[in-house]
Parts: sequence; structure tokens; C-alpha cells
Amino acid sequence: MGLFRKFLKIDRPDNMGLKYDDVARWLDAVFEAGIPDYVAGIAFNLYEETDSHWAAEVVGTSSVDESDDDWACDEATDFNTRENPFSWQEDASWEEVLSGVNDIVVKYLEAGKYSHRLKEMKAVACGFVDGDLEILYAKR
Repeated sequence: MGLFRKFLKIDRPDNMGLKYDDVARWLDAVFEAGIPDYVAGIAFNLYEETDSHWAAEVVGTSSVDESDDDWACDEATDFNTRENPFSWQEDASWEEVLSGVNDIVVKYLEAGKYSHRLKEMKAVACGFVDGDLEILYAKR
């Protein structure tokens, strides 16, 4: 992130941009009911709703095949996040959004309320719905 963008963020209202605490609260609510036993992997699907408005949903997959970039299409559940996605406004490129969400998911995997449950999955990944997935955690 360039120096100019850092100054822009200082002047933004608090309701703008992606914040770990907000995402963590949302994920806590998403996973509070549990992750079904038939879920093998978790994918965070990102998309741009309109200019500078972004959204994320969480899907559970019934299989994980790291050699197949489309394994997240083997969707078993969307944890009701398709109807209730995490949405935010941020003046950023898709690459910056992906990087920011990846950082937050990694932090949640380290210290989030349900990190222990996510680490039971074969893989946790993040990516835009029309792009490649980045594996953020893989059970070995």
C-alpha cells in the first residue's frame, strides 16, 4: 500500500473499510451453529457488488482436491451467508481486497473463536468467485 493510500485511510469514516473485529464477529455468528460433519473444506468467496462495495460469503465443500482449482464448487452448504454476506465499502483494487481478506482469515485461523474447528478441515481457502483460490490452511 502506498503512502498516499495510508493518508486516505486516516480520513475515512469508521464505517469504511475492512476491520478484523467486524469480520471475526460475523464469522463467530456464522460458525456458532457448528460446521456439519460432511464439510471437508471451507472457502471464502469474494465478489464486488458495485464500485468500491465488496462482499464475502463462506461455503463448506464436501470434498477438497488441491489439484483442482474448482473444488470450492463442490458446495455442501453456504452457512446462510449467501443471503447474509459480510459487506463493506473500501476504495481498493481487487488484489488489495483479496490480500486484506486473506490476512484477516489467517488471523482468525490463529486466534478466532472457531479456529480449532476450521483447522479440522482439509483446507481453508479464499478467492474471488470468478478467480483462483488461495489455500490459507491445509491439514497435513
